[in-house]
Amino acid sequence: MYKIVYKKSLNPTVTLMDVEAPLVARKAEAGQFIILRVDADGERIPLTVAGYDRARGTVRIIFQIVGGTTALLNEKNVGDSICDFVGPLGNATKTDGLKKVCVVGGGVGCAIALPVAQKLHSLGCEVHSIIGFRSKDLLILEDEFKTASAKLTIMTDDGSYGEKGLVTEPLKTALERGENYDEVIAIGPLVMMKFVVATCKPFGVKTVVSMNPIMIDGTGMCGGCRLTVNGKTKFACVDGPEFDGYEVDFDEAMLRGGMYRDFERHAYDKACNLFRKEVQ
Repeated sequence: MYKIVYKKSLNPTVTLMDVEAPLVARKAEAGQFIILRVDADGERIPLTVAGYDRARGTVRIIFQIVGGTTALLNEKNVGDSICDFVGPLGNATKTDGLKKVCVVGGGVGCAIALPVAQKLHSLGCEVHSIIGFRSKDLLILEDEFKTASAKLTIMTDDGSYGEKGLVTEPLKTALERGENYDEVIAIGPLVMMKFVVATCKPFGVKTVVSMNPIMIDGTGMCGGCRLTVNGKTKFACVDGPEFDGYEVDFDEAMLRGGMYRDFERHAYDKACNLFRKEVQ
């Protein structure tokens, strides 16, 4: 069992937890993920390593409450335990030789982008971060991004905080004024990453995206996380989760990802109804 030692609500739908998992904390790196089960009868879900403390033996996870399992996980409090917590899985972000990078995060994807920005910053890389949200109420991790970034731009769809617009707008402006990024790293909704890639392509800037499709075993055996990359089948859990954005078939990934939305909503409603009955 893996004890929860810290919990914080980042916004109404996003929660941060630190979990005691010393063996995972010892090896974890930015860009990797874990797979957990809340209880012995629960489903396996992947969550990105949002941080780690090797001395304390803790791993940080940040998750959005969208389905039944994340609703169950959110009911856990400090002192409670999680049944399974396996990792680190996947490949760490490649940082060698990078001197200037733009990290682009969207929504809860910022929880994945932050440790990447922090790792690059710790290595002396000049990090420009662009993070976007639908509104101010959904903003997360602003202070942490400020600390890790030489320049931070915050965008909101409705203009309630930062600048109004999409993350691609300040990115395009930066590229047009001659910012020479070694790499742009985009992490967020599939449609956002697709258009970040489209924005970078005319400038020939290498663009890396972090893919987070449905996963079950995390070893490539189930095939649930398969993607088409450069015309070939790849598995996000073992070949990724980061890929060359120019090579990813985003339309196929979005089509496959949308297949599970109704199921997630049903599982979420079922879990919420269970909580209501227990309270009554």
